[in-house]
Amino acid sequence: MIEIYYVEDDPDIARAVKGYLENKGLRVTVCAALSEAEQALRTHVPTCVLLDWNMPDGQGDSLCRWIRRTWKELPVIFLTVRGDTADIVSGFQNGADDYVVKPFELEVLYSRILALLRRTGDAAKQYLSCGGIVIDRERRTVSCHWDKTSGDCPPESSDQGEEVSLSVSEYELLLYLMENKGRTVTREKILEHVWDVHGSFVNDNTLTVTMKRLRDKLRQPRCLKTVRSVGYRMEEGL
Repeated sequence: MIEIYYVEDDPDIARAVKGYLENKGLRVTVCAALSEAEQALRTHVPTCVLLDWNMPDGQGDSLCRWIRRTWKELPVIFLTVRGDTADIVSGFQNGADDYVVKPFELEVLYSRILALLRRTGDAAKQYLSCGGIVIDRERRTVSCHWDKTSGDCPPESSDQGEEVSLSVSEYELLLYLMENKGRTVTREKILEHVWDVHGSFVNDNTLTVTMKRLRDKLRQPRCLKTVRSVGYRMEEGL
């Protein structure tokens, strides 16, 4: 299913767009502030983002740049009253894939979303996110997008995504846990999936050591839980 994050503070416009797109079979989550959209993106990557420019807590172009630093292929469409040539050019320069000026026809917006996704595909399948940690499965990279308001973030950290270098086993361990986000994975299952499937039969201590190194590199993230005597689970920090 196509999943849309719509960043819009006008409840009437948001309600109209959400209602129309959901009648077309899309799933739409409305974010009334940039901070709300950032938090949603740290939790889950949608198929596409619709973004207003003027928001109560800042400008949409800053969120667009923030998205581009971590989710390079995630489609972004500006929906805004700012229709001057300079604004449109700025929108594209800041990373937008399309730019729609209000007022607009809902049918046209829907068609432009589908046209954009025909070109980009579902970029959401490329990314896994949890607690500010992002895996790009196509590039096999891991980045930590530290949240300054979260306990996951040390005081000296910046809000910009920081790539983390992991060994093959550390990456495969994190990937397996992220693919099963919200579910407890037993130590036996992890050993089987990360090592045994490749013919590398290791003892239980190897997992313990690899997990310690992974946690150290990720700065002890709260989203990576230990389930005592059972295994591990990735979930959004509470």
